[in-house]
Amino acid sequence: MWKLTSRLRPHSNPTRWIVRNFRSGEAGDATGLYGFDHLKTAKGFQRFVADAIERSGELVNYISGMPSSPEIIKAMDEISDTVCSVVDSAELCRQTHPDREFVEAAHKAAMEMNDYLHHLNTNHTLYAAVKKAEQDSNLLTKEACRTAHHLRMDFERGGIHLSPEKLDKVNNLTTNIFQLCNEFSGNIADDPGHVDIFPVSRIPRHLHHLLNPIYRSTSGSPKGSTRSVHNSKQKGFRITTDPRTLASILQWTSDEEVRKMVYIQGNSVPHSNHGVLEKLIASRHELAQMMGCNSYADFMVEPNLAKSPKVVTSFLQDLSKTIKPKVDEEYIAIRDFKREKCGSKSAELEPWDETYYTSMMKSSVNDVDTSVVASFFPLPQCIEGLKVLVESLFGATFHAVPLAPGESWHPDVIKMSLHHADEGDLGYLYLDLYSRKGKYPGCASFAIKGGRRISDTEYQLPVLALVCNFSRARDSSVVKLNHSEVEVLFHEFGHALHSLLSRTEYQHFSGTRVALDLAEMPSNLFEYYAWDYRLLKRFARHYSTGETIPEKLVNSLQGARNMFAATELQRQVFYALIDQMLFGEQPETARDVSHLVAELKREHTSWNHVEGTHWHIRFSHLLNYGAGYYSYLYAKCFASTIWQSICEEDPLSLSTGTLLREKFFKHGGAKDPAELLKDLAGKEIISVHGGGIIPSTTCLLNELKLKK
Repeated sequence: MWKLTSRLRPHSNPTRWIVRNFRSGEAGDATGLYGFDHLKTAKGFQRFVADAIERSGELVNYISGMPSSPEIIKAMDEISDTVCSVVDSAELCRQTHPDREFVEAAHKAAMEMNDYLHHLNTNHTLYAAVKKAEQDSNLLTKEACRTAHHLRMDFERGGIHLSPEKLDKVNNLTTNIFQLCNEFSGNIADDPGHVDIFPVSRIPRHLHHLLNPIYRSTSGSPKGSTRSVHNSKQKGFRITTDPRTLASILQWTSDEEVRKMVYIQGNSVPHSNHGVLEKLIASRHELAQMMGCNSYADFMVEPNLAKSPKVVTSFLQDLSKTIKPKVDEEYIAIRDFKREKCGSKSAELEPWDETYYTSMMKSSVNDVDTSVVASFFPLPQCIEGLKVLVESLFGATFHAVPLAPGESWHPDVIKMSLHHADEGDLGYLYLDLYSRKGKYPGCASFAIKGGRRISDTEYQLPVLALVCNFSRARDSSVVKLNHSEVEVLFHEFGHALHSLLSRTEYQHFSGTRVALDLAEMPSNLFEYYAWDYRLLKRFARHYSTGETIPEKLVNSLQGARNMFAATELQRQVFYALIDQMLFGEQPETARDVSHLVAELKREHTSWNHVEGTHWHIRFSHLLNYGAGYYSYLYAKCFASTIWQSICEEDPLSLSTGTLLREKFFKHGGAKDPAELLKDLAGKEIISVHGGGIIPSTTCLLNELKLKK
């Protein structure tokens, strides 16, 4: 079965289609978007889709003749590669291309491929061939056996083994769920909420550029004057409570009433998502039951390391209990700091206070000025840092590659090849890092081509795009990153390396195509490098003076990071529990979702729930990670253990990099995830619990100065 993915992925002569449609591009040698000849114009998406369907049809016909099992798996993987090339390219184009004609053509292509995927996923001939190949396991390599098994399971998770009536119902539910997810996201974008604040002096000056000026009429006359009333206009701001603006206001605004209004409004919209979420929960539950599962959480967790929601919930509750004493200490410290600053011994701490006072405490205790920190991280130097990292760890170098005419989608895009002196090029990476209107709003690594073995002598190299939204300050021509943005850049680079360094036989397992609760481990691991002075001193230099970042400043940054680490960890536990509870077993009578969320907050955090707020109706992770949000915490635990046991002593050595690459990165999803982890870091990194796998929390808790 083939699944649409928006992030982090994708026999007759198999080389024919690839060579005709994809080239790495040479300067002066005109091509289309991402090196696909078809995509020289927006209309080329039509031909891109048509050729993919034609080639897939040839392969389906070939498989229907029941060739040898190795040939079945090879042809199935080529179908997957062919289809994913279109789907992944369309998704990247839809999210980043500035030309509306290209965006609309990409959207149409994605919809057409979605329809075709439905056709493939319900093809009983393909299903029978895959089952035959799985049964002939003695004829296959280990990776081919694993591919056959996963393909069969994916077909069955799509309902192909059900009766025609039930399969129709499953397909209708799947379509409905897709539409509900789009509606949920659309409502967040269309109704971010707003608050009007007068006068402008209530908002810090450095935030004014984020806000829209508004005016209201005022009337009055000078005190004691007998003159007629005169009219004037007072300037204020309309604060749109989208997540980015909301976070900035909560962090920097000293006016508590403003913070309160913005917090309540930003956590109360869009109201229309109450109904959408209830329908989504119901539809996913019905789908899971059609598939023979007790809940959608059962359906989603079963293929992963955890295996069951009971294992996940037990892990989360145990972690919550362990860290609660430390969280309570941190809460009291924040409350006392507020009382000191506002001069009231009875002042209580409210949710809209957290970001404001914790930021102030971090700065005052650790002497961290965010603007000073950012001056050492001009974006070009950060890219140099990525180059230093791969050369130190893997003996590989990033080289700038000239973009062929038509290959790029924006003048800001640069292309790099990851090259190894002994192995040649390992893959290609496009960097699209600057903010612009209409672009994908976050940071992500998008697949364009997955790696796979084409023949004994030819390997299809992975191609990815790393997309971010870094912006220039109004008073500067240089893009300078705050440290949280540096961490995000290294996080996404970890995802990119996972794909660039994998060398799987089949693109079905290329790079990040691993178990959901392992996928975020490399990205979490590479976040550590953004904090390590041994790397930072090699690239972090002042944008104007060239001075190397002082070690004292890095130590202060690390101190600020650790100040409220337990509170942040608790927040992630709370989010993961919401996700599990909403998509877990459903009661016979309808429940109040907002009430459930409020109860979980009271039980698993130290913070008050504000009546009338409904934070969960804009928690978009409920869409993409439904019942899978816990995977972030799994990844955090795995990464902490691997960092401390493998990397921390000598994080930039070639021996460290070789171990990471040989034991983990090169395998993608082609090996059992538990075996990968144990082979890399020893059997202590995981334990068996209730039939599933849970990560060791020892290293993470030690890192946060917590004890179990």
